[in-house]
Amino acid sequence: MGPSPLFEFFKRGEVSREVRLLAARGTLAPRAQEQLGILVLLLEDPDPEIRQTAEQTLGRIPAAAISKFLARPDAPPSLREFFAGRGLFSADAQSEAVPVAPANASAVSSQPQDEEAATSPPQDGEAAEAPLIDESEETVADSQENETPESATQRIAKMGFSDRLKAAVKGSREMRAILVRDSNKMIAAAVLSSPKLTQQEVESIARMANVSEDVLRTIGSNRAWTKNYSVVVGLTKNPKTPLALSMHLMQRLSDRDISQLCVDRNVPEPLRVAARKRASDSSKR
Repeated sequence: MGPSPLFEFFKRGEVSREVRLLAARGTLAPRAQEQLGILVLLLEDPDPEIRQTAEQTLGRIPAAAISKFLARPDAPPSLREFFAGRGLFSADAQSEAVPVAPANASAVSSQPQDEEAATSPPQDGEAAEAPLIDESEETVADSQENETPESATQRIAKMGFSDRLKAAVKGSREMRAILVRDSNKMIAAAVLSSPKLTQQEVESIARMANVSEDVLRTIGSNRAWTKNYSVVVGLTKNPKTPLALSMHLMQRLSDRDISQLCVDRNVPEPLRVAARKRASDSSKR
């Protein structure tokens, strides 16, 4: 999995101090890859409080949990290199590596802990509100299983920015459907970074004409999502999808969908023209 949309906001430095501090405390709780990547980025933050908070949060993560994450095939080389510099290696490499004391003892807990402890939030009033590493890539059941769109809308209307951001990552399906259309690009990006986002939701978002071009561009650049033909069709037929992306994805459409695209007046004229040309070329074969 590549960098998440939320991570990219932090990487570009387009995040307010309030949100950077939340992330430094471990409260956004995206997937392990994003969480560790963001924490490592924040170690270089110009704000000393954020740097210190991020360091403390990393220090609360058990070494066993980090080693287990580093052993995963999707663990970025940059994170493996970072933690190797602190004397921490992947679980499968740990037995082969010469024992080295962590370069910064406060950055990693060296006490062995069981798997449940490795994914539990800190106790005794510590700052983080959520698991520091979520080892599961499975979709978590929505916290509000029976929530209606109306009730979700009412709850969101009472939220400030930071609460909407957390809801985008950890809220219900109904909340994600609303927040992906939020006028703030970071809120919408957080929805696409949520560990709870399902393929069915991505298909639905790809068809939405009331989301930003950035949301559709992000979906279209994600190889895992565009392996799903329904996502490709949704993006290609969505009038809000950037034309260059639609033209590229059109090449993957079936003859039946191309025929429908030829007469679809909701899409840009250049896309219809290209679809007609492809249909004409196909008929000559």
